[in-house]
Amino acid sequence: MSASLILLAFGLAADAFAVALGQGGVARQNPLRHALIVGLAFGLAQAIAPLIGWALGQLFADMIASFDHWIAFILLAIVGGKMIYEGFKKDPPGEESDPGKERPARGWVLITLAIAVSIDAAAAGITLPALDAPVVVSVITIGLVTFAMSFLGVMIGRAGAGAIGSQAEIVGGLVLIVIGAKVLIDHRAFG
Repeated sequence: MSASLILLAFGLAADAFAVALGQGGVARQNPLRHALIVGLAFGLAQAIAPLIGWALGQLFADMIASFDHWIAFILLAIVGGKMIYEGFKKDPPGEESDPGKERPARGWVLITLAIAVSIDAAAAGITLPALDAPVVVSVITIGLVTFAMSFLGVMIGRAGAGAIGSQAEIVGGLVLIVIGAKVLIDHRAFG
């Protein structure tokens, strides 16, 4: 398992971690159960999404082989930039709506959140061949890292540390940009 894959998994899990922090902040009853449910939903979605992206990338591999490294760089830079932007535009702690009125996501709302935090992972799935990462190992790694970070996010959010949510997105965005640059540099130097 490569360092790039681990970094990619943690970078992609940053959105899920940030959302899980918020979920933990409103989980009034059974926080452990809610952490498991959120972790499973987000981890499963994050594992399936790059598999879809990888499959689409394989369909068009012959057409994009000469510039796939540029696609990987651009996609990861866009996703990373979006995460950084969203991390900076979050409301400061204490200025959000009344937290007592919020409830943890369940059912379709939780599924929608899981899909929303995994869209970036689908785009990153296209880049898996450029990272020379086996797809099965990649999706399992991404899913497990996301599960663990989401579970921890709910538990930390429950403990009242929701203020680090936007910083997690910023760091995750920077990690994705660095991975994209590494793919581009490796291809230019060795490809």
